Amino acid sequence: MSVIARGLPLIPSKHQNHVTITIFHRGSKAISMCFSSTGGSNHLRSKPNCFSVISFEAEFRQEMPSSNYKSNSDVRKLCRNGRLQEALDSLHYMNMMGIEIEFHTYACFLQACADTKALRQAKRLHSLIVSTATDQEILLADRLVYTYAKCGRLEDARLVFDKMPKQNILLWNVMILAYVNHGFYEEALMLYCQMPVFGIKPDYYTFPCALKACAGLSALSQGKEIHAHVMRIGFESHIHVGNTLLTMYAACRNLKDSRQVFDKMYQRDVITWNAMIAGYVQGGHYEDALKLFRQMSRTETKPDLATVVTIVPACACLGAVKEGKVIHAYTVRRGLDGNVLVGNALIDMYGKCRSVENAVRVFGNMSQKDVISWTAMIYSYGENEKYEEALELFSQMELAGVKADVVTVTSILSICAGIADLEQGKYVHDYILRNRIKLDVFAQNALVDMYAKCKSIENARRVFDKISQKDVISWITMIAGYRQNRYCHAALKLFREMQLSVKPNSVAIISILFACADLSALQQGREIHGYIIRNELSSDVFVGKALIGMYAKCGNMKDAHQLFDRMLQTDATLWTAMIEGYGMQGNGKDALSLFYQMQQAGIKPDDVTFIVVLCACSRAGLVAEGWHYFRQMSREYGIEPNLKHYTCMVDLLGRAGLLSEAHKIIKELPVEPDVGIWGALLGVCRMHHDIELGEYAAGRIFELEPDNVGYYLLLSNMYADAGRWNAVAKVGAMMKDTGLVKNPGCSWIEVKGTVHAFLVGDRSHPQAFQIYAIVDSWAARMKAAGYVPRTNFVLQKELDAATKEDVLCGHTEKLAIAFGLINTPPGTPLRITKNLEMCSDCHDATKFISKIVRREITMKDKSYCHIFKDGLCSCGCYE
Repeated sequence: MSVIARGLPLIPSKHQNHVTITIFHRGSKAISMCFSSTGGSNHLRSKPNCFSVISFEAEFRQEMPSSNYKSNSDVRKLCRNGRLQEALDSLHYMNMMGIEIEFHTYACFLQACADTKALRQAKRLHSLIVSTATDQEILLADRLVYTYAKCGRLEDARLVFDKMPKQNILLWNVMILAYVNHGFYEEALMLYCQMPVFGIKPDYYTFPCALKACAGLSALSQGKEIHAHVMRIGFESHIHVGNTLLTMYAACRNLKDSRQVFDKMYQRDVITWNAMIAGYVQGGHYEDALKLFRQMSRTETKPDLATVVTIVPACACLGAVKEGKVIHAYTVRRGLDGNVLVGNALIDMYGKCRSVENAVRVFGNMSQKDVISWTAMIYSYGENEKYEEALELFSQMELAGVKADVVTVTSILSICAGIADLEQGKYVHDYILRNRIKLDVFAQNALVDMYAKCKSIENARRVFDKISQKDVISWITMIAGYRQNRYCHAALKLFREMQLSVKPNSVAIISILFACADLSALQQGREIHGYIIRNELSSDVFVGKALIGMYAKCGNMKDAHQLFDRMLQTDATLWTAMIEGYGMQGNGKDALSLFYQMQQAGIKPDDVTFIVVLCACSRAGLVAEGWHYFRQMSREYGIEPNLKHYTCMVDLLGRAGLLSEAHKIIKELPVEPDVGIWGALLGVCRMHHDIELGEYAAGRIFELEPDNVGYYLLLSNMYADAGRWNAVAKVGAMMKDTGLVKNPGCSWIEVKGTVHAFLVGDRSHPQAFQIYAIVDSWAARMKAAGYVPRTNFVLQKELDAATKEDVLCGHTEKLAIAFGLINTPPGTPLRITKNLEMCSDCHDATKFISKIVRREITMKDKSYCHIFKDGLCSCGCYE
């Protein structure tokens, strides 16, 4: 039954012998009145919840709004104002009152839900639509799918799609687009392929969606099938379809077909031009991109904001600052220069084109800056080696209240690594932690690299261990860090761990070959050579260079030369590595012969090549040849000598005993001398016992670098050679006052793939008893052959001669040789590496040992690669 009290509608519900009448009013509140049905007459039932109609009516009238009904237009207005809950309440009210809800009202509500991602309200409206038992759900299906998709509920969108009749092309388009927008490209293409099954013909909205899915998957073959379908139906001339076709081909790296589509389009809009230019830029065809941009500028379709933002990076990659300036001027004329995206692109372009002043000008003129603007400017400073300015700008960014993102901190960390600024690097790391910046693996790798290059290898390893998803770069960075900090054993160990997690690439192989070269770990180097062959990396030119360098630095010039001869392509770097290998062994004639062959082959030497050539002359005592090549580098090749070249000449002349000429070179330098060149002079003064000049050189060294322990030891040894023990004690006191400690000497030898290291007087090795027994057994036989121990290398004055000889027996290279003799078959060559320069006593002793035990012994120290055989050394004893 229906009851109206003073015009207010009442909705009844029956309960046994009485009727409860519920009155609805604004806010979806309900007030119930109970009427008894006794003796055929209705009257109010007496119970605590019941009250008189008069009192209820008064209360209801007081709470009702001035307008009793909500209309469709009212609801649409509420939706447009974002008042979705009120709009939903009104729709429920209208439904209960039997007021027809128009299609456009439902559509307006769903659009508002999609815009605000109001999933809860959308679901409630969907329930209301279903409860009306009308065909509204079918009519609104495409809008329901769209709304659920916008709210991120693709499963709900698909449920609606599957429930509906399949004759509606709009419904298919919306569902396919929803999949594409959320990256479900395969599902989008599967749905596209099902359309013919249901008799649905794609339209010019369908094809762009399907083509975007192909672009997302780089599915060229499927894209071509859709292109053929487009041509059969005749939609190729449609501009929107054409734009997505050329974009699809560009995304699939098929710029030829992309350009064919572009050229065949009779009608082109700015999107067409932008898509083709973007395809060229993304494919690395920057010249073609600029050419097309110039062509576009001559048409009626003028470049817009998107065009500028796309083409400016092409100028950056080409270093085309002139073209970049023309585009910059265009943005000013068109009023686009105030856009933050344009400003960011221009800053990046000028920075990469080495025009940092223009980058600063653009940055300063920007009225609005985002985090990308600051990051681009910081990166530009870093690219142009203005590191202090970059760090200062980072501080200004923090003061301006702009929170750095992961890209910003990665750029700053790279700068800190480049200048080895550990303090600033730690500050950036702390900034990351304080601001809870989530680092991606690229940024984590940059953090590892920063600590490694700042010589804080423990912190580098700590960060490395915390990277949950290590990529190949993570491993390479840590391996390179170990190698750069002379922890080559750790590098080799980590490389073995890497092989259990990820497959090493060519960069990892190159890095570990460098470590093998530093250790003279020839056996492990050969194992890696086998890995290179098995994994078909031999064709990589850079791997080939590293492999040749490894064999050369391990003293195995035979294998190095065989590889060199098989290289299809050679350049200055490769020739230089070979020349250096011969030079390190003191084989100056072969080194210079190879340099001559390099010149005859038309390979132009660079500054590094001449450093290697001059070093080879120095080690072989080829003074005249050294002067010839020193002059040749500037006269014939236009290479101006730098400090390293002058250092080589000081060493060359000094070793030949021409100390005054060596000193003259330093005095006539066109630039300020550095520690390296004074160190070279000190070294040759010690060799020729020139105390006065040596002291002068040491004084200059300590002014420039007072904390380098190596030069204190060199000075101390010079005094010890001259028997000036008081001076030795003074140098020791200077070191103590400065807090310097001598790096312990260490030698290592590789046996059966394992590297064994020995320290001075080391007795910790399990085979120590056998090792020292072997060393002791040499003494008498070497003395009988003419060996005289050089006890002056033992700086403890208080020790007697016999004790000093015992100390010399404990030198690390002798222990390593003894270990090798015990653990390798007779006649096996021994390869030993030492972290410091080999002392003259050990050099003399090793010559005698090689003759006594009939072994070839390769000894690679800090500067040389000595090859001892039959009592002779490859250096010719010219040290």
